[in-house]
Amino acid sequence: MLRIHEIKKGLGESQAVIPERIVRKLGVKGLEIQEYRLIKESIDARNKSDIKLVYSVDFIPSMPNRTVSETEKRLLSQCKNAKLETAPDMSYQPVPQGSEPMTNRPVIAGFGPCGMFAGLILAQAGYRPIILERGKPIEERVKDVERFWKQGILDGESNVQFGEGGAGLFSDGKLTTQIKDPRVRKVLEEFVQAGGPPDLLYKQKPHIGTDVLRRVVLSIRRTILEHGGEILFQSRLTGLEVSSDDDNVGTNGNSDKSGNKRIKAVLINGETSIATENLILAVGHSARDTFRNLYQSGVSMSQKPFSIGVRIEHPQAMIDASQYGSSRESSELGAADYKLSYRCGNGRGVYTFCMCPGGYVIGAASHEGHVVTNGMSYHDRGSALANSALLVDVRPEDFPDDHPLSGIDFQEKYEKLAFEAGGSDYCAPAQRVGDFLRGIDGAFKEDLKAGGVVEPEKSAEAQVSAGNLDPTYRPGVHWTELRTCLPEFAAIAMREAIPQLGRKLRGFDREDAVMTGVETRSSSPVRINRDEALVGNIEGLYPAGEGAGYAGGIMSAAVDGIKVAEEIIKKYHL
Repeated sequence: MLRIHEIKKGLGESQAVIPERIVRKLGVKGLEIQEYRLIKESIDARNKSDIKLVYSVDFIPSMPNRTVSETEKRLLSQCKNAKLETAPDMSYQPVPQGSEPMTNRPVIAGFGPCGMFAGLILAQAGYRPIILERGKPIEERVKDVERFWKQGILDGESNVQFGEGGAGLFSDGKLTTQIKDPRVRKVLEEFVQAGGPPDLLYKQKPHIGTDVLRRVVLSIRRTILEHGGEILFQSRLTGLEVSSDDDNVGTNGNSDKSGNKRIKAVLINGETSIATENLILAVGHSARDTFRNLYQSGVSMSQKPFSIGVRIEHPQAMIDASQYGSSRESSELGAADYKLSYRCGNGRGVYTFCMCPGGYVIGAASHEGHVVTNGMSYHDRGSALANSALLVDVRPEDFPDDHPLSGIDFQEKYEKLAFEAGGSDYCAPAQRVGDFLRGIDGAFKEDLKAGGVVEPEKSAEAQVSAGNLDPTYRPGVHWTELRTCLPEFAAIAMREAIPQLGRKLRGFDREDAVMTGVETRSSSPVRINRDEALVGNIEGLYPAGEGAGYAGGIMSAAVDGIKVAEEIIKKYHL
């Protein structure tokens, strides 16, 4: 099979034209296409009056009186300028089992993307993992989240952060990643096999939506159970039992990890113990009590940069018009997205993150007395508004002290301030962009001048107008000044960046755009340290995924889960 790139078709043309376009591009007499499959579809919108869909395609060629192999060799030698190559094998290759016998079943803490795919790989290989999930199964979790959004009643163990599917379950369901890893294809194939749309395998920016993702996660859960895995819901990891140095002798008679301690068992809900020599930590970025317990147990951790900011909402029609021009209503294009960044005069980076076309801003708190925002879309991206995180980088030197968990303290401070600014009832503080840009005064003025930012005139009263664009956040918003619940450096940076981002995307800085605070959970402020074998400072402990500081979204977390599962398989045999 061969792979060819840059096969184009116009909007409104059927995909059935693709074989003819391949033949035309190669220009070889008598060539026919026996079969083909799409590998990648991207949008070329540089010319908004003539937008094209661009494909990479794997195909089997045919020519009279030649075998397929002979035809492929001729095309490769004759069409060297056609961006043609032998199609690589994209099938997932399971790793071979190791030599050490496994005494107890492996345990996975967390059933988000990382823990889910670690569990799936181990289950498919016959290792019958035990998966601990502190939250509830989807059927119950969705009801708890809806109650919070409608009534402001928060369940600290069943919410947008905790429960089956992890934080990604209530999101846009983006399946994009910047990592180049062959395991990405395995993740996408499993999503499709579990009920995801087939175009996940070739869309440049695949997205599944929270509604479809719920069905997919349920299907993956069933697959894990069918292969002998076990999932324990409402089972929170509360402690570790480790061997003493004197006991650290492996089954091969050699000392484990240079005499370091080894996992012997895990404690669940403070009362139940499960024996295991292997624990995959896939707890997500919001399991703050778990981080603190692990730190007290001697698990090595370090500070990690993250970001803080708000959710910003605009009309989706404005985004579509800006990105696609007159072609914006084509069903083939879908809701347009964007990705923007700006470097401030003081060196702070401001950027958009996890943009949700046709989506909603949601309440994502997991702790009582805190307000946290996030973005979510359904598969059809049918909302009239688009939203994105607008974030400013936070550095360890911004943290209160040098304690490894100090970044959590930083997050909690501003989440509590947001709760108070929103009225202390889980409504979120919100402000119009125009008001935010005009409403910085007092202590900010000198910092703004020092950064070369011109301070506009401000009315005597606080700028908290309601405007015409209705925010989507539930259970509701309280119009106020967002700078009361943001670090000064973040408010100053966003104030400088927004007009500049408006030059990159027309309308981004429009007066009535809604900013809703605060967004603090874009990534973990903690890294659980691990070595090249993906093992922490305690033998048998595998920190993984977004919470441990090794991933930044659904795909990278799932891939990291596969990698740690493979390390266990390579070490042990059944």
